Amino acid sequence: MADGRLADPLEEELEGEESAPRLRLSRRGIVVLSVFGAAVLGGLAWLVFLSSVLDVRSVAVQGTSDDKLTGPQVRDVIGGLGHGPLARVDLDDVRRRVEAIPRVAKAEVWRGWPHTLQVKVVERKAVAAVKGDDGRFTQVDAAGVSFATEAAPPEGVPVVELRLSQQANDVDGVISRPQLVQGAVAVAAGLPPEVAKRAGAVLVHSYDDIELQLSGGATVRWGSPEQNDRKARVLVALMNQKGTNFDVTAPEAPAVSG
Repeated sequence: MADGRLADPLEEELEGEESAPRLRLSRRGIVVLSVFGAAVLGGLAWLVFLSSVLDVRSVAVQGTSDDKLTGPQVRDVIGGLGHGPLARVDLDDVRRRVEAIPRVAKAEVWRGWPHTLQVKVVERKAVAAVKGDDGRFTQVDAAGVSFATEAAPPEGVPVVELRLSQQANDVDGVISRPQLVQGAVAVAAGLPPEVAKRAGAVLVHSYDDIELQLSGGATVRWGSPEQNDRKARVLVALMNQKGTNFDVTAPEAPAVSG
């Protein structure tokens, strides 16, 4: 170079890049690309939301366990909500319809692309069967929800029966029968598995006098539907002793006899 400095190859390369011509879109080109992009997006939207290409072709139901609640019953409840483009199905609306089925405790709904509406249900499980005045049995789950009434109780579920004392009948206006039943169901729901499978009946004589009848002829005086968790733990320990009568009405001073 004229000033005697050596040329820097990197500097010359950068100068060459800066002087190279840049690709510039004309205003017309930008308009054409914009129109093309909008057309592509519009076509995709039509394909997904309006055409029949991605219609619902099946409703897959999971979680039903027996003939009391079946897949076809769930599909019948969903009805027309399960038709048309999958993208337009109102999942919340479908879930609400399914959860309105008495035997369903909870439902999940999602899209199984490209053509399947997926539904998963959690069925209610009976913790007690309440015997009515008509001799029929209403099944109740752990949340206290009544969801089915049948001629016989489910196998392995304690039967709640009101056998009220005269004193309990006298205070019916203070503690109603539904409240008594609710208390007995709470007792049944809190029973440990090893006790629940042996409990044939939960007899309510009054609010403070609930009795369990166990298989083999043993009985448990439970008392009121209070301190259920503590009473359950005490009862499990108590049943390791020989006896046919167990008393946990006062869990701090339990007793065994017989």
